[in-house]
Amino acid sequence: MVGYAYIVFGILLIYSMIKTRRSLHMLQQNLYNENNRYLKWVSKNKKEIYKGLDVFGIFFVFCFAWCFNTYVMFYFLGLIFLLYVICTYNLFKNKKKEQNKKPLVYTARVKRLVVTTFILYLIPCVLGIVREQNLNDFTFVMSIMATLNFYVVYIAKVINTPIEKLVYKYYESKAKKKLASMPNLKVIGITGSYGKTSSKNILADVLNIKFNTLPTPKSLNTFNGLMITVNNKLTKFEDCFIAEMGAYVKGEINGLCKLVNPKYGIITSIGTAHLETFGSEKAIQEGKMELIEFLPEDGVGVLNRDDEKQRDYKIKKKDHCKILWVGIDTKDLVDVKASNIKCNGEGTTFDCTFKGDKKKYSFQTKLLGKHNVYNIISALALGYEFGISIDKLQQAVKKIKTIEHRLEIKKFPNFYQIDDAYNSNPVGAKSALDVLDMMNGTKVVVTPGMVELGKKEEFYNKEFGKQIAGVADKVILVGKEKTKPILEGLKEAKFSDKNIEIINDVREAYVMLNKMNSKKDVYALFENDLPDTYNEK
Repeated sequence: MVGYAYIVFGILLIYSMIKTRRSLHMLQQNLYNENNRYLKWVSKNKKEIYKGLDVFGIFFVFCFAWCFNTYVMFYFLGLIFLLYVICTYNLFKNKKKEQNKKPLVYTARVKRLVVTTFILYLIPCVLGIVREQNLNDFTFVMSIMATLNFYVVYIAKVINTPIEKLVYKYYESKAKKKLASMPNLKVIGITGSYGKTSSKNILADVLNIKFNTLPTPKSLNTFNGLMITVNNKLTKFEDCFIAEMGAYVKGEINGLCKLVNPKYGIITSIGTAHLETFGSEKAIQEGKMELIEFLPEDGVGVLNRDDEKQRDYKIKKKDHCKILWVGIDTKDLVDVKASNIKCNGEGTTFDCTFKGDKKKYSFQTKLLGKHNVYNIISALALGYEFGISIDKLQQAVKKIKTIEHRLEIKKFPNFYQIDDAYNSNPVGAKSALDVLDMMNGTKVVVTPGMVELGKKEEFYNKEFGKQIAGVADKVILVGKEKTKPILEGLKEAKFSDKNIEIINDVREAYVMLNKMNSKKDVYALFENDLPDTYNEK
């Protein structure tokens, strides 16, 4: 009997550690529970967490633990073993089906969490082997831990916190010393509610025409991300370092500024992204403007005159930095202004004027959308301030690379995908619809809606539905429950039910689009392809 129990311990341990990968992935996506993001996710996704067969496993193990008939105990052990073999097989099968926009990255921190989690699971195994008379009890404990794996991983995270703080302090000190040893490095901070990554990549492409420029890679915009970039990527050969700065609460931008000490700063836009964690729109406004207020007196900040939250903000710092204003719609005098914007399937063209120069200069880019023009003219303002000639700026804008998952056009057998998958928000979603509206063909919107908008999430998704109705010929909603507000908005706007499809897996949309019969080209806007955290199964 004891030997068979050890086999059950083994399958429970294997199953639990495989399941741990999923829990670690969610912990990493939710910034290691920063501002309780992970625990909130666990609370909101109880159905997903407890839908596995392992919930039934607890019942069988409970029966085993309280059974005193040897023959019946042997029967229950067999059932338990079979059940967890099936659970393990299902995990492998589901892993192949997973769509992860951000896969789990096995950083040193994750590896330490794996070790701690393994030790937590090993404890009841070892105790069960050492204390055979309590074998049933420890099997019961193991089954509960397997089912509550998301919480076990959180406990491992709590246990590791003192170690992580020491590691954190070491790398923070190392990054600060490295930056202090490079006094001639132009450090540029970029923040905003939307468009930070796009703006960063555009600025890097513009500055690279004259300077060696290092932007933070991908969407690494946290304190850890900036530390990793400085310590591992920054070299003495760089002239400029562009630090993308993300924040979920007021004060975070100021903390990032203290790490990298930017002299230059760009605010992309100020809206309602992460309203749930900031608490109010005023807190978001003040939180983003921390970058400008941090800059030294001889620094330069670039602000958007068309954004009322930037235009109306009163900078608290008395001797604040020089401000360069950019705009498109404003009638006020600005340092860089774009006009005559035209978009098509090839990209965007626009004219640009610079303060003190009455001549209009033509620019061409492969990027789509008015919001990208805002990002480009912000980069032009700083590039011009850095002494880059206008003809060089024109060359640089023409060479700007398209940005993955941000209004990126991809050709499929039967349709064009406008991939705007990354972090949808009310402003970005409206901009994406404007781009789709410019396309000459059948227009389709594929979306699971927007998230992390706090109490206004339902309102914004309903408005999004109304906006979609004014542009799209067909709508494919991903997730029946999550997209209910969008569906309400579509119906209020009298959008035909015949042209609405509801699916639970975004891959179904690709099949449907490739089967569409249309005399015109089909353009499908994929707006916010949410990661597994929100998928409905």
